[in-house]
This record gives sequence, C-alpha cells and structure tokens, in this order.
Amino acid sequence: MPDTAGPATPTCRVDCAAVAREVFEIEAAGVLGLARNLDGAFTAAVQAVLATRGRVIVCGMGKSGIIGKKLAATLASTGTPAFFMHPGEAFHGDLGMVTPADTFIALSNSGETEELVKLLPFLRDNGNCIIALTGNARSTIAAHANLHLSVRVEQEACPLQLAPTASTTAALAMGDALAVALMRARDFQSGDFARFHPGGSLGRRLLHTVREEMRGEQLPFVRPDADADAVLTAVSDGGLGIALVSADRGRADGIITDGDLRRGVQAHREAFFNKTARDLMTPDPVTIGADSNMQTAIELMAKHRITLLVVVDDTGVVGVVQK
Repeated sequence: MPDTAGPATPTCRVDCAAVAREVFEIEAAGVLGLARNLDGAFTAAVQAVLATRGRVIVCGMGKSGIIGKKLAATLASTGTPAFFMHPGEAFHGDLGMVTPADTFIALSNSGETEELVKLLPFLRDNGNCIIALTGNARSTIAAHANLHLSVRVEQEACPLQLAPTASTTAALAMGDALAVALMRARDFQSGDFARFHPGGSLGRRLLHTVREEMRGEQLPFVRPDADADAVLTAVSDGGLGIALVSADRGRADGIITDGDLRRGVQAHREAFFNKTARDLMTPDPVTIGADSNMQTAIELMAKHRITLLVVVDDTGVVGVVQK
C-alpha cells in the first residue's frame, strides 16, 4: 500500500511569545531612534510638500515600495494629492506623468536601489524636489536628494539581518509622521476627511444627518395602558426590537426594548401578562435632533451604551436611528 499520509506538520520548538516580544522591542527601538535623530530636514520636507504646486509622487522598490504605496494612500486621503509610481514602470515610460511642479519621495533602505538611482538624472533635470527616506545618509540617493530623512535602524528584527523588518517599520513611521504633520499644517478636519471617504462609514457619520439615516415610517408605538401582549406584538412586528410608549405619538414617554421584555418575564413570571407598557418601559428615552449629524448620534449612543435613539424635531417624534 502506498503511503498516503501528507507531510508532517512543523512543530514550533522555540518560545514563540519570547520571539514576538523580541521583535516588538527591536522595532520599537528603531522607531524611537527616529525621534532621537530627527533634525531640521523633517520640517523642511513638510514645507517642501506644502509648497508643492503639483502632486507628491512616492516611489520605492520591493518592500520599500509596499511602504511607499501606504504613504501615498495616506497622503492622498489626508489632503495632500499623491500617487505611487513603480520605479521599473517609471523608467519605461511612466516618467511622462512627472511634471516639474511635482515633489518626488524616494524610499530605499540602502539608498542604492538601482531602479531608483536610474531616475535621479531625469528628476534633477526636470527640476523636481527630491525627498529621500533611506537608512544610509552617504548613499547615492541621499546624496542627490534635496532633502534626506534618515530611517536608519540599528538592527533588523530578522535573525539573519536580511529580511526588512525594523527598517520598513521605521520608514512606515516616518511616512506617517510626514502625513500627520501635513494634516496639522493644513488644519485638516474630520469633515475634510469625510469628503475623501464618501462611500464608507466615515462619510456616513460625518456628512449624513440623522434625518437621512433614520427610520421614520411605521414606528412601533403603543399606548401607556397597552397590555403586555400588545407590547410583544409591537416589538416583534416593528422590526426594530423596541416599542415606543406614547399617549399621543407627539412625544415618547418611554421605550421598551426586547431586553426589557426578557427581564420583565424573568422578574414577574406568570404575572408578566398582567403588566402594561407603563410598567415595563424605561421612561424618558434618549433623543436626538433630526438635523444632527450621524457622528453626534453615534457618540451619544456610545456615551449611553445603547444602540438606538429616538429622533425628534419641532413637531415631536419623527423617527428612530440605529448604529
């Protein structure tokens, strides 16, 4: 019979948690080293980007390219027009996208990445401001850049000192520092951020009003003297998991959630069905104005540890909004 067993599953024979702690310590030390060695070039780089009349072009190869893509995306979403350019594609025609008004950010730990070095003559001739993020201040890229930001680390977390680990973390942190400094300099606000994220939850929270997001039709109202059976029906049929208790539907005197019903059954047992909505409700539910934005609504729900708000305007209760 042929042996159909698959390959044996490798067994970890090291203290994995200890390895993780060592990696965290090495990479944290690398980032803290950036803070100690920060010089005037950082402020000059921020000023250069602020003065850019075109766009910021971020370029890197391999792992540095992955960090560069993240930097370009962060800049673009926080008020600095930017895009990532692959150095290989740049050398084969994409340099046509680079205008003299653009600022060029080059990422290379060694500072000698061939694909980036090849671009330097064009960029210098084109009049571009070059900002280099390297781990070697004496490298070719650093020497030919207008501004050099050191991302040098003492050691990699990789035990062979080969795989970029601490060095890519340092480059990532330096890129984030640039982006955040630019946000502060531009006074970039949450509303600005939402403009660039209209399709996600950020856009919903910051741009949409409660009135736009609320449910305003067929609200599950019950009168204060409604019996428990009527309350159960309202909660079940309403599709919101609640019933609004109101004498005239102009205001919400109280709210009954499905949790209130469960607690009512546990507390009253057989006597539960003798109770009325007034007995079961939580009085004076938390409300919000219909023209408030969704960010305010979500913060209010978090503050009160609830998932639903009663929406009101000058006419009274007009809806319910949920997270």
